Amino acid sequence: MSWKNEARAGLNDIWPAALAAVPIGLLFGALAAGKGLSPLEVFAMSALVFAGGAQFAAVELWASPAPIAALVFSTLLINARHVLMSASIAPKLSGFSAAQKFGGLYYMADENWALAEKRARMHPVTPAYWFAMAIPFVCLWLFTSTTGAIIGAALGDPKRYGADFAFTALFIALTAAFWKGRVTAWTVAAAGIASALTYKLAGPPWHVLAGALCGLAAAWIAAGSERAAQLVESPAE
Repeated sequence: MSWKNEARAGLNDIWPAALAAVPIGLLFGALAAGKGLSPLEVFAMSALVFAGGAQFAAVELWASPAPIAALVFSTLLINARHVLMSASIAPKLSGFSAAQKFGGLYYMADENWALAEKRARMHPVTPAYWFAMAIPFVCLWLFTSTTGAIIGAALGDPKRYGADFAFTALFIALTAAFWKGRVTAWTVAAAGIASALTYKLAGPPWHVLAGALCGLAAAWIAAGSERAAQLVESPAE
């Protein structure tokens, strides 16, 4: 495929996720403005950090003076999943230069990672495809978070618009695209239950770590059981 077709494929894949992220960006900007951050500071945070979950956690903990240790620990914990995501997608970026790989992974989000993993099943992940996904997504996040900071309290209660569910709905759609039967079901169930219980009992950001660890453990156990069952049904001759 030509780079134009690759770029077109990237744009076609990312636009639903980008659209779903609009209310999330507006909500983050409004919350940050409520904590005293200026629109310029919100823009800088979104450009330098570019991690929705970590940015929400940082704003939730924001105070004067800023609790530096708590901010660093919570954002590090929430973003630890990016280590696994990078390790998973990096071998599929063999056509990237070192600069392209560094820039692409720096602005990697859950959405473009998941879509790239899905595409890698049938097609190579090219720089044209990756950056056609990443650049519009980053630009939209910068625009919506800054706009949310400008209009601030004028947004009102985000629950009135269902904005509080947008993040959840987006990841339900991404999970559905990766569905592989029983293994996926056990993984999602374990991660969801562990995360919900930990959120109630210990609060954020511990629910992120609990969900990730339990999801990984469930996936490993379920995949091993499925493999063992296949060997029993089809023994080697």
